[in-house]
This record gives sequence, structure tokens and C-alpha cells, in this order.
Amino acid sequence: MAASIDVVEFQLGEEHYALDIQIAREIVEMMPITPLPRAPEYLAGIINLRGEITNIIDLRDLLGLPESDTVENRKIVVLMPDVANGSNIGIIVDDVHSVISVRNDQIERISDGITSSISGYVKAIIKIGKEDDEKSKALIIWLDVQKVISDLGCYQSTQ
Repeated sequence: MAASIDVVEFQLGEEHYALDIQIAREIVEMMPITPLPRAPEYLAGIINLRGEITNIIDLRDLLGLPESDTVENRKIVVLMPDVANGSNIGIIVDDVHSVISVRNDQIERISDGITSSISGYVKAIIKIGKEDDEKSKALIIWLDVQKVISDLGCYQSTQ
């Protein structure tokens, strides 16, 4: 049996993305976010999550993706504290679909030839669908969310 990796599949706009399940602490329903003055555009604000102040990052803004009309299923994916050097961080996504198990043969690594500024944040492309029908395969962009967060600067490790 081929080795597999578990990822959390989520949606931003019409596109499907994934992140490593080990860095996701929990998924919570959208709640009121308190904006912070003079915060960067991608920092939506803070929430009080069971007594812990959690910074909320709008992943769409951070990745430079267009605004979405979809607001009814938005969720916050709360990340493990070690992702952000001990800080509590959550990311806003349009919807969370499921945890999926991905086999190695479904993963297509990205070549270094891509020059887009987002390519450094893409671990791979996951192909989901029927083996015999290339047209029915869906593509999921597997983001390196840990790298995205660490590149913000304010959450970089002091090591």
C-alpha cells in the first residue's frame, strides 16, 4: 500500500487548497473579529477564543487573492502555536471541506521554474479524482502555511 499524508482541504473563492493537518489545532465557526488600529491589511484583527487572544489573518489578503462574495460558510482554522513561534494564530478561509488522505502518487511537486511570488508558498499540487479519467481530476493547491506565516516577519523564530 502506498504511503499517504493527511491534509485539511479548504476553499478560498472557487479554488481548493490544503494545509498539513499537523499544524491545524482546530476549526471554529466564524465569530466577531476585533480590528486592530494600524494593523497590516492581512491582519483582520483578534478574537477571544476560550480566554486566549488569537490573531486572525485573512489568508485571501495575505496571498493577494480577490475578494469573495461567499461569507456564509467562512471558518477560522486555528493553527498550532509552534507554527508562529508560540503565538496564537487563526486563518480565515471561505469553507473547510474535510480531512483527506493523499497518496504519494496523487502529489505533483512544483518545479522551481515558476516565477510567481506565491510559488514559494506552494508545496505541491494534489490531484484528486478517478485514475482512468484525467478530465475528472480536481486540483488542490497544497500551501506551505507554516512558511507563509514565518515570512510575515512578526512571527519569525528567534533561533
